Amino acid sequence: MKIELSAQYDPKLVEGEIYAKWLAAGVFHAVPDGRSQRFSVVIPPPNVTGALHLGHAINGTIQDILVRYHRMKGDNTLWMPGIDHAGIATQAVVEKTIFEKEKKSRHDLGREELVRRIWEWKEQFGNRILNQQAQLGASCDWERTRFTLDDICARAVREAFFKMFKDGLIFRGKRLVNWDTHLQTAVADDEIYHETVKGQMTSIRYPVEGAEGEYLVVATTRPETMLGDTAVAVHPDDSRYQHLIGKRVIVPLVGRPIPVIADGLLVDPKFGTGVVKVTPAHDPNDYATGVRHNLEQINLLTADGKMNEHGAGTFQGKNYSYVSMKFATVARKQILADLETLGLIVEVKLHEHEVGHSDRSKTPIEPYLSDQWFVRMGDVTNAAREIESTAAEGITLADGKRVSGLAQAAMDAVSDGRVRITPERYAKGYLDWLGKKRDWCISRQLWWGHRIPVWSARDFVQLTDDFKFKIEKWKEEGRLSASHHSATTSFETTANLPKQEYFCIRSEDKEIEKYLAELGYEQDPDVLDTWFSSALWPISTMGWPATGTSQKPEDQLLPYYYPTSVLSTARDILTLWVARMVMFGLYCHGQIPFRQVYIHAVIQDGEGRTMSKSKGNGVDPVDIVQSHGADALRFTLAALSTETQDVRMPVVKDPKTGTNTSPKFDVGRNFANKIWNACRFILSNVQADTQLTNLQPHSAALEDRWIISRLNRTIDAVTEGINGFHFADVAESLRSFFWGDLCDWYLEIAKGRIRAGDAAVQGVLLLCIRTSLQLLHPVMPFVTEAIWEKLPGNEGTMLVTSSFPIFNSTQIDPAAEQQIAAVQGVTSAIREIQNRYPAAKGKVLEVTVQTRTAELATVILEGRGIIEPLAGVTLLEVSPNATKPKDAATAVIGDAQIFIAGVVDKDAESAKLKKRREELTKFIAGNHAKLSNEAFVGKAPAQVVQGLRDQLAKLQEEMAAIDANLAELNA
Repeated sequence: MKIELSAQYDPKLVEGEIYAKWLAAGVFHAVPDGRSQRFSVVIPPPNVTGALHLGHAINGTIQDILVRYHRMKGDNTLWMPGIDHAGIATQAVVEKTIFEKEKKSRHDLGREELVRRIWEWKEQFGNRILNQQAQLGASCDWERTRFTLDDICARAVREAFFKMFKDGLIFRGKRLVNWDTHLQTAVADDEIYHETVKGQMTSIRYPVEGAEGEYLVVATTRPETMLGDTAVAVHPDDSRYQHLIGKRVIVPLVGRPIPVIADGLLVDPKFGTGVVKVTPAHDPNDYATGVRHNLEQINLLTADGKMNEHGAGTFQGKNYSYVSMKFATVARKQILADLETLGLIVEVKLHEHEVGHSDRSKTPIEPYLSDQWFVRMGDVTNAAREIESTAAEGITLADGKRVSGLAQAAMDAVSDGRVRITPERYAKGYLDWLGKKRDWCISRQLWWGHRIPVWSARDFVQLTDDFKFKIEKWKEEGRLSASHHSATTSFETTANLPKQEYFCIRSEDKEIEKYLAELGYEQDPDVLDTWFSSALWPISTMGWPATGTSQKPEDQLLPYYYPTSVLSTARDILTLWVARMVMFGLYCHGQIPFRQVYIHAVIQDGEGRTMSKSKGNGVDPVDIVQSHGADALRFTLAALSTETQDVRMPVVKDPKTGTNTSPKFDVGRNFANKIWNACRFILSNVQADTQLTNLQPHSAALEDRWIISRLNRTIDAVTEGINGFHFADVAESLRSFFWGDLCDWYLEIAKGRIRAGDAAVQGVLLLCIRTSLQLLHPVMPFVTEAIWEKLPGNEGTMLVTSSFPIFNSTQIDPAAEQQIAAVQGVTSAIREIQNRYPAAKGKVLEVTVQTRTAELATVILEGRGIIEPLAGVTLLEVSPNATKPKDAATAVIGDAQIFIAGVVDKDAESAKLKKRREELTKFIAGNHAKLSNEAFVGKAPAQVVQGLRDQLAKLQEEMAAIDANLAELNA
């Protein structure tokens, strides 16, 4: 009885049913067991507000390829899914919705009500992106799905914060941060995008104190910040201004005298006037200059983006005030008008410059001096902690090892090879960023997120004996830590608590919270930067600080699956996320979080632009799943996963749906259809009781030995490709074997034997499609699983849990591959001539083959039984001594020339050969020029020079053959 597949493959009828079967069988669920071989991955948690885009899709595809491959290898495989609470993004979305519907702000609702509303929103929409990942075939352990605000992750966040606070690695300080005036919160660097803005560069006179008529001229794009200037800087070697260094100038409009300082780092004497205004509270470079020169920091900004009380003063006997004006708009306009009236504007030029904008509110970012909580990233010294101690400096990691600081710990892990980054070029960016050792601002002025577990009092609190006793008792019990912070540091105190104290409570503790509240202490209103909880993701999802997510043995994940095996991610969060996970893994748990980091390519549109909704050039992966199927999407994305930094995908409108798509996805869909149709043909010619072939190399037919050899080479290539993260090579190897070797050649070669019901060829075919399905499954899981259950002997089994093929070197047959390669070359050349000449069509042609060697002639003759039926010809003569028949068409393949008589149009052939001769002349001249250049030959690698010589010899041989053919045509 023959096996039947439906006539066409329809992904919509297959994918949902198959995924449901996988879930019902629990094949994605991982439990620790006795296996020593294990493979674990944590998904980069997408934002709870997010919808799937091609960045998610390519990364999800790569992870699923790795996970399915290792599961099939027999490794105990865990793919941990989850979602990030995305503090600023989620709160912004919900606040916007509430305001649109109810015209209420968060302050109208209050903290508790807003947070409740956000949780409601999360329960309604929060799993959307995970469901979309499932549509792509993601084989995550959904039973272990985590959320960065769930109880398990929250416990880890609280514990990590307490440990860092106690060790003096978290401190409160006044620093310059990125400020969103609309949302009124600090934002991270990755939450900012830059736009080119048309503005103006205004040159302004600053009067020199005590020198009437003398001015220093500074140029600025932000005149409103001048009210906060605390110095002007010149280069120490600039002779124009050396006489003014140490003197003072007067800030226009506010009348403040400020010093003229010398700073070679800030000032380029060749740029502009060589004078730079210094506003430490409103520019990062100025802030650093202020630190170097101990300058006053004057903040001009209110949290909502208006000029504060410092925006007023007296200048030349007149009062000026810009208080409560919008800082970058209204105040700027009025300041320029007043400067113009005073005659202090020297020049105004149109100027385009990059301005940072908040990705959430789409409003300009302001550098803002504010009190925030920070993680100390740099080397830790006792002096920095402001304590007297003979203890060793630095920090202690969870495994007891000492290191100079958190950043250094994460740098060492990559430098010494414990964490490998692929492609390797990205390691430099990782190390360079950490090498700056800049402190990390971790507080956000939001209500949605992990609230900072620190209590402080606004007013003075009398330190009674009872107070001191309780604090010391709770500290000894490990329930509380107390510290005092100066402007930039923190240290653990053990007695004589200072006036401004901060208490960090380790976990929710009603007794301590109630006691502190009665004394007037309040919990800090800010929440932690989302990256803080994300940095703990590999350990928090597995239950840290416990060993598991519950007391059950099957949930003891941390000892078994940690460190994870690999992290696949995008390059833009290599520093903000990957580096911090390494840092937290070592500091909190004493181990790296993953052994390898794979940085995938970024998909751009056909013009090299980033894809986005605003540009209208994005492609929704879910749309592609609907129109082409998940396997088509996955194969295309795998094929695009080269080691280049960016890959381009032309974007066009789908005429049927009107949605964006790309012709590249047609390649994946065509391949899925090819797999289905080829397997349908093979299964229709295989008996239900067919046994897999047990190939005997010496007795098997040539084509059987060849296809089994090619199959094993493909097993080797795919295995090496996946292990080495060469996913584009994997896709090409799979397509080349299945479509090329198996369908285009073997099925054609063996067609007669297939029709005759040859049992041996049925066994070979069954082995080939069975193994091909196993190789293809990690990349294209749905179509392969749908076919798998139809194969003889597979009843009741699932491909997803089958074994991945193992390379068998004993089945590699170089001789068979050489013979079939010759057969393919001759057959392809004959077909090319048949297509080229109309006179050759519909006839059984006589073919002459002239070979360079007798050995090649023997190989071709041994393949005669394949060539003649495939090409529909008769081989008349094959030998080194064969001569070209009169008026014969010619094709050159390697070491052989193919001649077919009686089909040539002399004029057309002559023109074609002449054109090719012109091309060869240029190639030969180019090679001659390089090889005659002594400097090139002396410096180029020997293999490059030899390659050119070999290439030149082949070109000259082809030229000689063309000349002979032209001579014959003209005879």
